[in-house]
Amino acid sequence: MATQPKLTRFNQNVLSKYQIYNSIFMTLPFDTITKTGVLLPLFHETCTKGFSKGDDPTSIVNDFFEKYQARRTPESQINLLFRFIQYIERQVVLFDAIEDAAFPVINNMDGIGTLRSLKETASAENKLDTLRSYLEEFKVRIVLTAHPTQFYPGSVLGIITDLTEAIKDNDLLMINDLLAQLGKTPFFKHEKPTPYDEAVSLIWYLENVFYQSFGKIYDYIQQNIFDGKQIDNDIVNIGFWPGGDRDGNPFVTPETTLKVAARLHETIIKNYYRDIRKLKRKLTFEDVEDRIAELERGLYATLLHKESELTLELFVSELKDIKQLVIDKHQSLYVSEITSLLNKIHLFGFHFSTLDIRQDSRAHDKTFNNMVSALAKNGNDIFPENYYDLPESEQVQVLSKIKGTVDLSLIEDEDTLKALNTMKAIKTIQETNGERAANRYIISNNQTTLNVMQLFAMLKLVAFQDELTVDIGPLFETITDLENAHLVMEELYTNPEYSAHLAKRGNKQTIMLGFSDGTKDGGYLMANWAIYKAKERLTTISRQYDITVIFFDGRGGPPARGGGKTHNFYASLGPTIEDKEVQLTIQGQTISSNFGTLDSSQYNLEQLISSGIHNSLSDSDLRMLPENRTVMDNLAKLSYKAYVDFKQHPKFISYLEHMSTLKYYAKTNIGSRPSKRGKADGLVFEDLRAIPFVGSWSQLKQNVPGFFGVGTALKHYEDSGEFEKVQKLFKTSSFFKTLIENSMMSLSKSFFDLTKYMSEDPEYGEFWTIIFTEYETTKRLILKLTGYAELMQEEPAGKASINIRESIVLPLLTIQQFALKQIQELEKAEVKDTERIAIFEKLVTRSLFGNINASRNSA
Repeated sequence: MATQPKLTRFNQNVLSKYQIYNSIFMTLPFDTITKTGVLLPLFHETCTKGFSKGDDPTSIVNDFFEKYQARRTPESQINLLFRFIQYIERQVVLFDAIEDAAFPVINNMDGIGTLRSLKETASAENKLDTLRSYLEEFKVRIVLTAHPTQFYPGSVLGIITDLTEAIKDNDLLMINDLLAQLGKTPFFKHEKPTPYDEAVSLIWYLENVFYQSFGKIYDYIQQNIFDGKQIDNDIVNIGFWPGGDRDGNPFVTPETTLKVAARLHETIIKNYYRDIRKLKRKLTFEDVEDRIAELERGLYATLLHKESELTLELFVSELKDIKQLVIDKHQSLYVSEITSLLNKIHLFGFHFSTLDIRQDSRAHDKTFNNMVSALAKNGNDIFPENYYDLPESEQVQVLSKIKGTVDLSLIEDEDTLKALNTMKAIKTIQETNGERAANRYIISNNQTTLNVMQLFAMLKLVAFQDELTVDIGPLFETITDLENAHLVMEELYTNPEYSAHLAKRGNKQTIMLGFSDGTKDGGYLMANWAIYKAKERLTTISRQYDITVIFFDGRGGPPARGGGKTHNFYASLGPTIEDKEVQLTIQGQTISSNFGTLDSSQYNLEQLISSGIHNSLSDSDLRMLPENRTVMDNLAKLSYKAYVDFKQHPKFISYLEHMSTLKYYAKTNIGSRPSKRGKADGLVFEDLRAIPFVGSWSQLKQNVPGFFGVGTALKHYEDSGEFEKVQKLFKTSSFFKTLIENSMMSLSKSFFDLTKYMSEDPEYGEFWTIIFTEYETTKRLILKLTGYAELMQEEPAGKASINIRESIVLPLLTIQQFALKQIQELEKAEVKDTERIAIFEKLVTRSLFGNINASRNSA
């Protein structure tokens, strides 16, 4: 029987099931809810018809109450709107669970981009040996971050997991019970989580998803590509930021870092313990049973923090001996299960995930200066007296050759002490959980060689006097810093002491590049093109000095933050960009939507592996043609100018402050980190974090960071009669094609009818019109460029999913805009009704949750 088209599979397995189960959910009897399930469809219909007629959100809400609920008091009306929000939040969860359950049906788990497809292609082209040799070096690392774009509390995540399984089994009674449970389970967090809480939430995915999916992928590669032989390379591994990312988060302390590392260690031991217990039930053979039982006792003692002789080395050697015994004496019975556990130990060690430490270069500078001052005050001669009088190049030389130990009891400043103790914590974690447990330090906002060498010196003085077993990764974020990055790295590569450090670290240098702040700084096209060119320059300079550069991409969920169809980016890079490793951040909703189940996790990891390897196996040369580079360069400059002019508009900041949900992000209690970097009372653009910045545009359904400037740049070529040059670029450059396809996703999630009323606002009408005009121009010219009749034409199932999600949250967005408008009107009154303002502010804050979750990659 022929496989049905993807859209048909989606409609049958997602849309139809959602309609059936949603109808059950809408009729469930909840004690505290009267008529909500009946009234919500009527409200949805009122919204749909109202926007199609050009009505504004306030008129739509008032029309609904006049038509269907005229007797309600104002207080009762507000209560109903709150209940609508609660219902919609749960409809989103239901849709998530149905889509997760249908994932292996909708997506071809053995199709293009999977490991099976990769292996079959390599076999057919007689390139299996090439594939094997590449896999002996190639790695994919996904790094889970603590950035707050995930609104589901743990209890709701548990319901989603159970609901997904029940839907897979078509277990109607269980689905009914879980929907009822969902209706009674609170979504709202009354207190901000601590950094440790955030870590625990993400460790759930490590324990329940990644442990299995990483293991399965590694097992498949070993069995089917390497014919069962041992592979020294781990190929896939996980990084972890919660508890180690101190950038802008004063709540991450050295104690937090140590506590998170301990939790990671405890969790992986727990997983090994479960697997050993399963093996114990199977390996009931003479000479084997007692040895497995001894391993079980050792792991159990470790879990209880009792004395145990079980080290990682002993665990591995004992399992290898048991495996050999089973092969020699017991006909290899269950040997594949032993091999699978050995593979997991190879991947996860006793650390489970590598805990990265991150801090801003400006915070380091302050820490460093305080440390030097404290040492000088106490007569310590580690630094020369005239250190601050030296030019920067000579300061770098001093830091390169630094020797000695800093006595931390001399440090009085609390923040300085925390920063230096975090460096000590890295050493402690390495001693307890192994070097891989914490061996990388990221410097965000890195601008100079001195930024790197200050950290280099502090690490050596505080904890690593003998040998520095930490990789230092500068993060370049702004357009200017990206342009200068290769010059900074050349200074480091030519520094004898830093070069010697790299030699001890395998001549590998991690460099992180920030898509989120790059887009916020320079706009969508310029940020992506600047990073592409920076990678080329950094590859050239690194190869010149025999250094393998590892690019670590700081990507968010949406295209505006480097997300979207991420694997397509890696498949589009040519030979001018180093591709021995793919490393990227995964955060918030992207973790749950792309990696939240065993199926989606395995599929998307395989896509990343295949996209990274694709270039090396392909005979086609993906490097950009000279004439295409000229066009791409020009497009980036044109869009950059349009975006910078827009950003400098006198109403830009105040529009975000007064017309969007920006200031409400901090009230959602989803993350431990403050929503802006600085302490100024007013809104300063430079202090604004990328997540609330991008998220606020998403809530407005304007998605500015994902398209603004693209239309203006394309229009230049249309106006000058050279549009065919851009069309050629689209047809011949996979990189540009991916950029445009991701921008289409941003456009597809925009809905300007929601905020059309702003066009008549005396203060912001002109500014709204600028955004809408750019949206219309971009949409028209992208359709002309691609030849599509509609946006996302080549991804009908993805488009259908977006359309349903947008439809589900339409009433919620209407309520949000209605509440924002009420606040604006109440703020104008001479005597402010603070009580009523607070009610509408709460309505806005509650409306954020469902919309963010529905978008799945909005922030």
